[in-house]
Amino acid sequence: MSVQNETFIQNYAALFAELTPEKLTELENIVSDDIVFSDPFNLTHGRDKFISIFHHMYDVMKKPKFEILDLTYSDKSGYIKWRLTGHIKKWKSFSIDITGVSEIITDEDGKIKGHYDYWDSASQLFIFIPIVGTATRSLLKLFRNKKNYSKSAR
Repeated sequence: MSVQNETFIQNYAALFAELTPEKLTELENIVSDDIVFSDPFNLTHGRDKFISIFHHMYDVMKKPKFEILDLTYSDKSGYIKWRLTGHIKKWKSFSIDITGVSEIITDEDGKIKGHYDYWDSASQLFIFIPIVGTATRSLLKLFRNKKNYSKSAR
């Protein structure tokens, strides 16, 4: 990956660290028209649909905040390790604390053409939801290697 691409990804990560509804226009300006975005809940194609993911985040969350934990680069991609915190507006006592990694791909013009989020929705979200959480915890326990299990892997 060129130094120029590293700079694009560093700037992208910095924007996420300071993201607000008012800064979504800045985000629009650095992604390509045909950006692909995926996470455990969404798969979208196109700038407008990508930006709508973040409008939706601000609609359902109170004070969402991305903390950038690490950045790394390869010849083809950049990787951003992040932490998202905040609260769900409908469930005031439900807080979000998710750690994940985004694979970021740039095009020839330095615009972001791919943003692929990887995070564990089962252990970081579903286990905290009544009924769903009980089933999720049971499944996680079923597949857990009890001999090598540690409560905190971070």
